[in-house]
Amino acid sequence: MALSPAAVRASFPDVRGYVAACTAGIPSHATRAAVRDDLDLLPDPVRYAEIAERCRISFARLVGVAPDAVALGAQTSALVSLIAASLPDGSVVVCPEGEFSSLVLPFVHAGRGITVRSVPLAALADAIVEGDALVAFSIVQSATGAVADADAIIAAAHTHGVRTLCDATQAVGWMPVKAAEYDALVCHAYKWLCAPRGVAFLTLGEGFAATISPRQAGWYAGSDPWASCYGADAALAASARRFDVSPAWQAFVGAEPALALFADADPEALCLEVTGLAAALRERLDLPQPERATPIVTWRDESGADIARLRAAGIIASSRAGNARVALHVFNDLRDVNDIAAALAR
Repeated sequence: MALSPAAVRASFPDVRGYVAACTAGIPSHATRAAVRDDLDLLPDPVRYAEIAERCRISFARLVGVAPDAVALGAQTSALVSLIAASLPDGSVVVCPEGEFSSLVLPFVHAGRGITVRSVPLAALADAIVEGDALVAFSIVQSATGAVADADAIIAAAHTHGVRTLCDATQAVGWMPVKAAEYDALVCHAYKWLCAPRGVAFLTLGEGFAATISPRQAGWYAGSDPWASCYGADAALAASARRFDVSPAWQAFVGAEPALALFADADPEALCLEVTGLAAALRERLDLPQPERATPIVTWRDESGADIARLRAAGIIASSRAGNARVALHVFNDLRDVNDIAAALAR
């Protein structure tokens, strides 16, 4: 039986005043214990590899694909760069305006005549045309928390024969995401999945994977990593594992219980829980409700005065692109909503 939001919340310490999951998640009790316990053990690459494989399996469960479709990485930009390096010369990539740079810059600097066309998020589906190579977008925008109309974008891309790349870093961990709907999906786990930084994932459909070169191939990309440590003759894995980089051991130690926790959670109930908190905060702050529910609440704060008021009250939020930005995750509750409203005198 899937874990309820209350059961997931019980896995975390009381972090009242921390409303910045969109910047970095809070480690659970189990993640803290795993990292501490690992310090008392001797380094064991075999044990670390087993942990990394369990992380792969948990992430696959989270996004509804087979583990063989998941590659392990450390940063989303490096994973996106694999795709950018494999696009044909002269390709056109369509992105939303103001998209997170890790998803855009690998294409901007790919060379070979590859160009990026940026359009407003709301117009992204309509902007896709035949001849475009790829549409790349975050399903939840980092700067604003806006949720993309993924169904419309996917449908338009399919109509025009365009590949899709989704960055789900600001989504997986609070909203249901189906990676198989996209040709490629990237996700860093240190935000809503509350893992240590240095654990990222790439999922690929078989057809798209066949067009991508394993330019970062190392020993861990081998069909048998332990037989792939030396020389130029190693056979790479036939699955998405051929795009793996060697895992950052300690980061994956902490990620294992975090990923298992969210893979065991009820995603629909978790989504309702956190977006309900955000809706309550918007009501308190007299902000409009978004077209598609999101737990990230933003408002214009170019001077930084509101963020300063929150920090003076002991509330940790963030500022991005001239916006004050608050994220309400499963470890938050109505006390945080009330504290934010009081700190802003609203």
